[in-house]
Amino acid sequence: MTAHTWLLYLSLVFVATATPGPAVFFIMNKSGLYGWRKAVFSALGNITGLFVLGLVAVTGLGAILEASETLFALVRYAGAAYLIYLGLVQIFGRPGVMPQDFQKGRAGEPGSRIFFQAFIVAVSNPKAIVFLTALFPQFIRIDRALVPQFSALILTLMGFSFFFLMSYALLAHQAKNWLAQPSRRKWMNRASGSLFVGFGLLMAASSRR
Repeated sequence: MTAHTWLLYLSLVFVATATPGPAVFFIMNKSGLYGWRKAVFSALGNITGLFVLGLVAVTGLGAILEASETLFALVRYAGAAYLIYLGLVQIFGRPGVMPQDFQKGRAGEPGSRIFFQAFIVAVSNPKAIVFLTALFPQFIRIDRALVPQFSALILTLMGFSFFFLMSYALLAHQAKNWLAQPSRRKWMNRASGSLFVGFGLLMAASSRR
């Protein structure tokens, strides 16, 4: 890969990972409520999902998904349903964190649960698979070994994603004192939950392209 091609890839990845989406709002919610340390689990879940999506893209499964109307719709609706489910849980659930524990950073959901939820948010978006399926072939040379090229592309994507997700998480973490009151945490849950429901509805209503 030439320096010019590499810079082009970095630019595309920069824009794709810096732009807020479901993963960003998910990690900001967890960081604002439970602290940035819990948000690390969300970032790790997301980049693990990206790795899986990258494998799907380069093995040809992404092309199969893109070509199949039924399969694409199935994944799209499943992903939309999960986002709506997460949103409704946040809207109608209780704040669930006592102020004294919140200040000490001890309360909140288990890290494993946050990791799993973030992973599902990442892999349940079929348009992300289509994006990577279209992106990776532009930067992979078929006359060279696939594994080193894929490793460089996917690790770069994961690195950028982790950096920006944690940047957003640290911004949300600054609001922890404001969110120490249950009424404000409830408002935070309702606001972020509404965004997730909105993302889910948009995903369900979106076309293939």
